Amino acid sequence: MNHNDALFRSLPQPWDRLLPHVATLMVWGVLFAVIYLLRSFFLLLFLTFVFSYIQARSVNRLETIIKNRVVRVALVALFLLGVLTATGVFLVPKVKTQTEVFVSQFGAYLGRVDQELFKLEKEYPLLGEILPEILSNDPGAADAAEKKGLKNSPSASLLQQFLGLGEAASGLQNVNQMLDTLGNIGGKIASAASAFLLSLLFSFLIVLDLTKLGASVRELESTKLWFIYHSVADDIREFSQVLGKALEAQLIIAIINSFLTALGISLLGLGQHVAFLSVIVFFCSFFPVIGVFISSIPICLIALQSDGLQTMFLGILLIAIIHLIEGYILNPRIYGSYMRINSVIILIILTIGGKLFSFWGLILGVPVCTYIFGHAIRFKKQERQGALEELSTEEAKTTADE
Repeated sequence: MNHNDALFRSLPQPWDRLLPHVATLMVWGVLFAVIYLLRSFFLLLFLTFVFSYIQARSVNRLETIIKNRVVRVALVALFLLGVLTATGVFLVPKVKTQTEVFVSQFGAYLGRVDQELFKLEKEYPLLGEILPEILSNDPGAADAAEKKGLKNSPSASLLQQFLGLGEAASGLQNVNQMLDTLGNIGGKIASAASAFLLSLLFSFLIVLDLTKLGASVRELESTKLWFIYHSVADDIREFSQVLGKALEAQLIIAIINSFLTALGISLLGLGQHVAFLSVIVFFCSFFPVIGVFISSIPICLIALQSDGLQTMFLGILLIAIIHLIEGYILNPRIYGSYMRINSVIILIILTIGGKLFSFWGLILGVPVCTYIFGHAIRFKKQERQGALEELSTEEAKTTADE
């Protein structure tokens, strides 16, 4: 029994049971309030955590090879910096150029989709009844839609409904806004570069002095803020481990998915778009389930526009094979059983998280829910044993009174 438990148990009932929960709620409330106040720096905080976790794990794994910890930290930091620098020098310019090409030709891609939809509607009239957006008797409707832009494009209307962007008018406006965002990807990358560099610097300093930082945090147990330490220290440590393992596993899966996608796209003869499509797949891999559908859209559009329906179907087959490999080979081996969640539950989590917290809800929704339902609300072994002993004592007293 620690000092915190002894103090609370010395209080009269029912305060001995009520106050620990009140103290915990107050501490967590203050912690969430601080995070909310620092929300504009959340990207920097998030990247610092990710880089710190990756570097700390790598440093620990090198312990059997290199004994000097400072040398290990320096080597890991230099390697990470080298990877990011090489990515920025060789990959980012290609991604920027290919993204601009994709955005500039997006109307042509949708026009080609419209042509195929109109052909299918003529051969199978039932399709027009199922999807009124493609119902048309005008042979030149696809060309007209392409000339007039997204406003009159049935494929754009279907796309906005598929992505859940709202009603027809506002949805198409959101598609345009999304394209504008993609078109300005160079500026977005430049603005995020400072956060990457700062987080890399902060994570290096944290990992370098991690032992002393840990000792300083543990010293809170001997101060007047001891109740804060006892209320959140174990939970924060456990949550950081769950979140770190989840992000590390997803990073490995994203890298493998991107490599397989780049290889498949090159074999399909779409090598001129490989950088843009691989980066899309990489980032979408961090969105479970829904990321598969989002990353499939540009692949299918480019394949259809470049070489027709046959290449598009081959692209869909490629996507299916890659994600079968992810679902049945990578996920079980990399994640393990503790992080596996039913796909329906994942979709519910992503829907709620996306509505409440937008981008960050999609990124952190699944790891946070995994921690809550897999760790936070479960009894630890010692707590469970103590609860069972307390229950047995109460039952014994009841029996004796009777």
